[in-house]
Amino acid sequence: MIDAIVHALSVAIGMTWEILWALILGFTLSGIVQAVVSKREMTRLLPDDSIRSLAIASGLGAASSSCSYAAVALARSLFRRGANFTSAMAFGFASTNLVIELGVLLAVLIAWQFTAAEFVGGVVMIAILAVIFRRALTPSLVDEARANAERGRTGRMEGHAEMDMSLSEGSIVSRLLSDRGFTATSHSFVMDWASIWMDITIGLLIAGALAAWVPGSFWQAFFFVDHPLVAKLWGPLVGPLVAMLSFVCSIGNVPLAAVLWNGGISFGGAISFIFADLIVIPILRIYTKYYGRRMTVFLFVTFYVTMATAGLVVELVFGALGLIPSERSAEVVEASVSWNYTTVFNLIFLAIAGVLVVRFLRTGGPAMLRAMSAPPDATSPVAGPVVYTCPMHAEIGRNEPGTCPMCGMDLVERTPHG
Repeated sequence: MIDAIVHALSVAIGMTWEILWALILGFTLSGIVQAVVSKREMTRLLPDDSIRSLAIASGLGAASSSCSYAAVALARSLFRRGANFTSAMAFGFASTNLVIELGVLLAVLIAWQFTAAEFVGGVVMIAILAVIFRRALTPSLVDEARANAERGRTGRMEGHAEMDMSLSEGSIVSRLLSDRGFTATSHSFVMDWASIWMDITIGLLIAGALAAWVPGSFWQAFFFVDHPLVAKLWGPLVGPLVAMLSFVCSIGNVPLAAVLWNGGISFGGAISFIFADLIVIPILRIYTKYYGRRMTVFLFVTFYVTMATAGLVVELVFGALGLIPSERSAEVVEASVSWNYTTVFNLIFLAIAGVLVVRFLRTGGPAMLRAMSAPPDATSPVAGPVVYTCPMHAEIGRNEPGTCPMCGMDLVERTPHG
């Protein structure tokens, strides 16, 4: 028993070492993007479900945090502020499936074809979702969801979803090279890590256990490896269900996808599994809080159909183009450290992470981190005059928008109790 546990932990640690630099790179790039993309204008840019609004929602989602809980919370926030419901859901899809760090991790851990499939399939998925919503989503159901959303019931990562340290003045280069840009990047970097470290850890541990304990014959039978046509159809259908029961979301499901790919799941099945982080059971419970039971059932059914269909489309398109990897050699390895490119990259990016963490600690980051999971005051309908305060320095308050003179962050609207 002890040997089996040690074996599983060894595989989990080995996968962690293999992907560490890729995780740091992905979160660093994501932090840089978040430093120059403002959340304040999102609602204004998503007034309907037109192709333009859906494209903007996809772009804004791709530039945001990859945390599934933060994505769901921010989508609800956009909807409450007047954004179109379909565009808000498209934003959620993009923020968990079109983000930089997911693509980097897929390329390192499995194969570059999975990165390409992520972006192609993500766009296909949003298009399918928009078509289904136009046909099946009724105004009365949207009104019911809005009434539930206005109650302000909290889920997870509400504070992270509302955090906005982005700069809007000057060129992109000047923003990033400024002190405020450096601070914003460091805060987004640490906040993203804090929001999904548990999902990554759980995903790696489960992946290690499955790789070490489950024999290949089980996966081959479960995924119908000996029946290629059935496997191509079965994979996209079962992939989202396996993801839903795994309880792992965000990019924490990539190590699991690597194990399933090595085990025999079809290419489209692996992609639909990766896409399904928005229907894991904890997320479905949050939908019930946000939008009510009827909308939760609607979202589960339509999301599942969308994810499975997108996986099947990816399977057919990439198969026709000859882009499906012929070998199943995802990086599922036991713990070992040797002087190779992985070690060099890990040391380089650990140094970069250290610089960002130090900046975070010196610019009031811990105070914001403590408040990250707390809901913003404005989520509850209360009376009183509107004031603008700094998320980190509550003593800074004004009666109009602006920036904090101490840290340079945008002041956040607060409506104190009257």
